[in-house]
Amino acid sequence: MIKKRDWDAYILIAPAFVLFALVMLYSGVFTLRLSFFSWKGLGAMKPRGLGNYKLLFQDPNFLRSLRTTAVWSLCSTVLSVGLGWAIALLAGLNPRRSGLFRLAVFMAYGIPAAAAGIMLKGIFQTDIGMLNGLLESLGLEQWINPWLGDEKTALWVLIVSFVWTQTGLPLLTCYASIRGIPVQLFEAAYIDGAGPRQIFRYLMIPFSLPGVQVSIFLNLLNSLKSFDIIFIMTGGGPLRSTETIGFFMYKETVSFFKLGYGSASVVVMTLVVALFSIPLLRERSRSV
Repeated sequence: MIKKRDWDAYILIAPAFVLFALVMLYSGVFTLRLSFFSWKGLGAMKPRGLGNYKLLFQDPNFLRSLRTTAVWSLCSTVLSVGLGWAIALLAGLNPRRSGLFRLAVFMAYGIPAAAAGIMLKGIFQTDIGMLNGLLESLGLEQWINPWLGDEKTALWVLIVSFVWTQTGLPLLTCYASIRGIPVQLFEAAYIDGAGPRQIFRYLMIPFSLPGVQVSIFLNLLNSLKSFDIIFIMTGGGPLRSTETIGFFMYKETVSFFKLGYGSASVVVMTLVVALFSIPLLRERSRSV
């Protein structure tokens, strides 16, 4: 039964919740409706039925953005969560001495995406970038490369950059799961003769898995909706090789004024996000 104090809280948050729901509902319905029309923002909307969707899946740029999104999301999620989990496990072995290192890793997560993009672009630029300058000073001129201007390397440079900004979240969630292990379990394990390897394998890894699940869900969603770092570092180039679905939508809608066509790509992107997130939410609800 809901207590009176709880009802007071619900009443206080109700106006903001209703306003948020109305804005989300209106924008969602309008976007879905607009995806069945051709419109450039002015004049009358011309009905197209499923024409925008048919054109999408015949558009090589959109199909390429789908592949790019799959590589971008899966690689950045696996690498960031795996790296953050590994650091959390190692930090859990010696919490006192790993404090500064954990702070340094997590600070990257707190940097705004725009600021991180500007800073990382300065590292990977061809002419004045720090990486090429370092390679030149070390006499490794053969390794100098236009990292952000080469189709073969641009996406991977973006993934590495994004992983650097996202590793702090899985580090935090996994480390919190490890620190939540009751001390009595460690004491019992030591009494039973367990060594560091057994404690690491049979205590720390299993108890950190809830943090891994949360990290996978959050980092995957962050990668699917990422825009800032791509826009600043490559602008979707070279030759649209780093365009994700979200960036494709921006380009078609804002740059080319194809509002109906861009809305269709938004609907597809929403379905892609749901395709990834719903199974993760179900798995999470079963484990709770």
